[in-house]
Amino acid sequence: MNGKKQTQVLFCCMGNICRSPTAHGVFRQLVMDSGLQDQIAIDSAGTHAYHIGNPPDNRAQATAQRRGIDLTDLRARQVSQADFIQHDYVLVMDQANYQDLMSICPAESQHKIRLFLDFAADWQENEVPDPYYGGPRGFERVFDMIEAASRGLLADIQQQL
Repeated sequence: MNGKKQTQVLFCCMGNICRSPTAHGVFRQLVMDSGLQDQIAIDSAGTHAYHIGNPPDNRAQATAQRRGIDLTDLRARQVSQADFIQHDYVLVMDQANYQDLMSICPAESQHKIRLFLDFAADWQENEVPDPYYGGPRGFERVFDMIEAASRGLLADIQQQL
């Protein structure tokens, strides 16, 4: 690490069982493939406490597994105040969760909170939709969006390393 602090990335959605663990797994694989796992730390959390301790949704896991990404080690947790201090990037999936985090984040850390799709140059949308109440196609589309944003995020971080 050459004495430099690790870049800390936190992905957030509502329950931390669909979108944010998918982003966690996809981005972790990209970071490992780039050999930057010593320089970039990755975590995920939910704005709500609905699923604390649970693994990612089976449909999210199945979609990720088909694409070579393993989410089985991840467990849902809720965002804490320490997250705003610890992480350099607090990346949210939609406006509702953005507003939820902004309402509890100290003013000096609010600049860290961003919409994750801001890093996906190829997507018109700025929100990753919640696939929880939909069918399998929703999980596939979410995975595609997350992959694109993850590539953009990694490029952004690499410019700073």
